[in-house]
Amino acid sequence: MSELRKDPVSGRWVIIATERAIRPTDFRPEPQPVRGGFCPFCEGNEEKTPPEIMAYRERGTQPNTKGWRVRVVSNKFPALRIEGNINKRGEGVYDSMNGIGAHEIIIESPKHVVSLTELEDKHVEEVLWTYRDRLVDLKKDKRFNYGLLFKNVGAPAGASLEHSHSQLIVTPIVPISVMHEMSACEEFYKYRGRCLFCDIVQQELSSGLRIVLEEDTFVAFAPYASRFPFEICVVSKTHSSHYENLQKLEAEELAIMLRSVLLKLEASLEFPPYNYIIHTTPFSLGEIEHYHWHIEIIPRLTKVAGFEWGSGFYINTVSPENAAEFLRNVSIEKKSEAIRS
Repeated sequence: MSELRKDPVSGRWVIIATERAIRPTDFRPEPQPVRGGFCPFCEGNEEKTPPEIMAYRERGTQPNTKGWRVRVVSNKFPALRIEGNINKRGEGVYDSMNGIGAHEIIIESPKHVVSLTELEDKHVEEVLWTYRDRLVDLKKDKRFNYGLLFKNVGAPAGASLEHSHSQLIVTPIVPISVMHEMSACEEFYKYRGRCLFCDIVQQELSSGLRIVLEEDTFVAFAPYASRFPFEICVVSKTHSSHYENLQKLEAEELAIMLRSVLLKLEASLEFPPYNYIIHTTPFSLGEIEHYHWHIEIIPRLTKVAGFEWGSGFYINTVSPENAAEFLRNVSIEKKSEAIRS
């Protein structure tokens, strides 16, 4: 029988439709177009992108030249622009403001790799540090209030270039989904005096049913009310509200865990398109006790259709318990290159 489950963070209800379930091996991503030719993100093509904002480089190399390991540039077609004033205004019941913000591309490797898993753990760590560096820098601008880090992999997930990269969009307002999460977490804290995410982590570790991977500091699990098959949440076991407060040892472990989880998804689901998103606390708030930064990983194996759009419900045909058990048993001993071959 199907089951309705409520996400305690978002308040969203999900239908776990077990009678519609299919085996994990029955998921097949849509065929991707064969690509090749010129790539503006590859080393040697630096002049084809907007000017470099920052980079981790070999000593002695100059900006906008070869010698970088991770490179940040403005999006050539930005959703928001950094120049100008916010100029909030209203017209009757309608509110608006200028499209002020930042839209940056984090190019994760000078080589033409299509997956973060093709990089070594230390290189992934540098990518995570780049995320941190950009948040620390942009939060100094008082016009901005939120930074959303995300990664699109594959055309169905919104990627227009296959070269492995992430994006950062900084906005003057807090996204509604983050506001909903924070409100639910604050209500829980007022009632229980504890962080909701910390309690979720403890319950997941206690039951073990939905754990995908556990390390000393981080845990990856399939959320109790997963919206999508093989959705994964990565959370620190230690409370922290801001991603940009990441410490070195945490970054080292997070790099290993994130790469391992993505390897498991790629090895078992034939390199599915996916998104991952980092939800953190708004710039204007200091360290808070009721909200906990986390990473949401969403494989794009199913489509959102009329019922989902009309109701706000999601229908998930793979229970998170089955998804977690399946992924726990996936071996990632082989390197990603070997898996691809």
